[in-house]
Amino acid sequence: DVAIGGLATVGGTLGVTGVLTANGGAVFNEDTTDVDFRVESNGNTHMLFVDGGSDHVNIGTDTDYGGRLNIKTGDNTTNLVLVSTDTDATVGPVLDLYRDSSSPADNDVVGNINYKAENSAGEVLTYVRLIGALGDVTDGTEDGEIYVQRLVAGTNSSVLSFTSSETIFNDDSKDLDFRVESNGNTHMLFVDGGNDGVAIGTATVDGGPLTVQTGNTHP
Repeated sequence: DVAIGGLATVGGTLGVTGVLTANGGAVFNEDTTDVDFRVESNGNTHMLFVDGGSDHVNIGTDTDYGGRLNIKTGDNTTNLVLVSTDTDATVGPVLDLYRDSSSPADNDVVGNINYKAENSAGEVLTYVRLIGALGDVTDGTEDGEIYVQRLVAGTNSSVLSFTSSETIFNDDSKDLDFRVESNGNTHMLFVDGGNDGVAIGTATVDGGPLTVQTGNTHP
């Protein structure tokens, strides 16, 4: 055993020719001071970085991007890969978003996936948001809900909602069309959001609530 009562300085490479062990585990910064922990790779000075003052962990960067864990790449490579080598017929790999609440309630939001980017002024905006929510938490009648929101003309808008009782397109009443293609028709079913009409087989809404390509039907 070697005891060092002060500061040990190693001027070259510190080598351990065996297994490095520490009784009770290895702990860095046990006194919880503002001390960082950094591991370099061949091409990155902050391949692994624990920011002691800001309480976050980074991979590939020393910048806090707002997450408890921040992973950065400088190109178009994949940031995160989840791999399962299981060979049976069940699901894998699995990603869980788990809200561990002691008092769950109806309409609680249980997870967001936010797609962020800068606009032309350099402002960071959430362009698309996928939201999971609890429609009903009653034991035996639980309902899950999903909401898809995105920026429409600079305003966050609900474009698709899967609620406990219905599926809604364009719940915020924007000028958005809904179109379903068939094998031979690009507008087999078409809802014209700006003209408040439904068309079948055509992209033109002709005066009434319902337009059919072979003629007009006005309920």
